[in-house]
Amino acid sequence: MKKLVGFFIVALVVALPAFAQHGEPQHSAPPPHAAPPPEHGVGNGYIPPHGPAPVHEPVSHAAPPPKGEEHPTYRDQPEHPNAPHVHADNGKWVGHGTGRGDPNYHLDHPWEHGHFPGPYGPGHVWRLGGGGPGRFWFGGFFFSVAPYDVGFCDGWLWDSDDIILYADPDHPGWYLAYNVRLGIYVHVLFLGT
Repeated sequence: MKKLVGFFIVALVVALPAFAQHGEPQHSAPPPHAAPPPEHGVGNGYIPPHGPAPVHEPVSHAAPPPKGEEHPTYRDQPEHPNAPHVHADNGKWVGHGTGRGDPNYHLDHPWEHGHFPGPYGPGHVWRLGGGGPGRFWFGGFFFSVAPYDVGFCDGWLWDSDDIILYADPDHPGWYLAYNVRLGIYVHVLFLGT
């Protein structure tokens, strides 16, 4: 009987680290050296060192949306995506220039579900755990993509892409989720845990 009890104690001690890791958020710090700029200048592991600066005056987009389309053109170079993105060579946030008055990101009740309690910024890479634009999660936290931005995340891998959250300095209640693989970002709303 003593051997059986001893066996269970040893098995529990060996299995304890695996149980302890189960509830931990899936994030890690980026590698100590920055990834080299990707060939086409967007994504491929590039991590912006900071979020966008606040817009003091709304900036008009480079080109108005084509007739019948709701979004402006974000492709500022031939090989760049036609979506809000970040340049790997200089950290420029393309597409974040409409300022506080943008009706596409207005919320009647900002922070309705509270502020995101986890760490965010370039030192915290999160692995998507599943879902889709309407409701996705990582590390036990749930988010939703802004309706206006849903079309920009159709290439995201919702169960495996790495993202980084940045504070949105202009649109109360929103965060910016930057996809490390694609270099594209979208506005996301924290839904809770």
